[in-house]
Amino acid sequence: MRFGYGLVAKTVSGYSKQLTIALGLLVLPLTMRLEKVAHSKPAPPAKRPESIGPDPRAIRLKKFFSRLHCPVTYLAADFIRVADENQLDWRLLPSIAVLESGGGKAYRNNNIFGWNNGQDPFPTVRAGLNEVAFKLGHSPLYRNRDLAGKLHLYNPDEAYADSVITVMNRISPAPALKPVRRPVWRQNQFVYATD
Repeated sequence: MRFGYGLVAKTVSGYSKQLTIALGLLVLPLTMRLEKVAHSKPAPPAKRPESIGPDPRAIRLKKFFSRLHCPVTYLAADFIRVADENQLDWRLLPSIAVLESGGGKAYRNNNIFGWNNGQDPFPTVRAGLNEVAFKLGHSPLYRNRDLAGKLHLYNPDEAYADSVITVMNRISPAPALKPVRRPVWRQNQFVYATD
């Protein structure tokens, strides 16, 4: 259905020209608005803000790395992101990186975690971060293990888990996170029968 001057002129044919023009001028703006509304696209849904400000964990981690003069300070937000994506404690990966490479001060093959004794090469440090986080979160070896179990598999040295937990507590203390005391059997602890 079209509104406009033609419709008005047909219905008001017996009246004067001036009245027809005046009615046409009144109807024309209404017609234009109706056509604009009919042809307009719906507004896109409003996006919810992802976050109001920077993640406080990333700020704390940046400060921690800065105090130690770590070259991986710029990756603080990435450490938080990959930990969240892989259901890991957000302090675990930075703690391992600090122990294994001094927070990126000494490493090779873009491997700041010492993954596979530093032999596994990664294209970038960020790619290594993503892969190690994924393996710690989803590999059948590490999946469904608590922090102590993951750390014992990562490095079987009995003092390693305590060292990682100490660094984790330096980043941000957690009341339930205590040093690991787990018996570790060494080969020389077995008693051999003699005649």
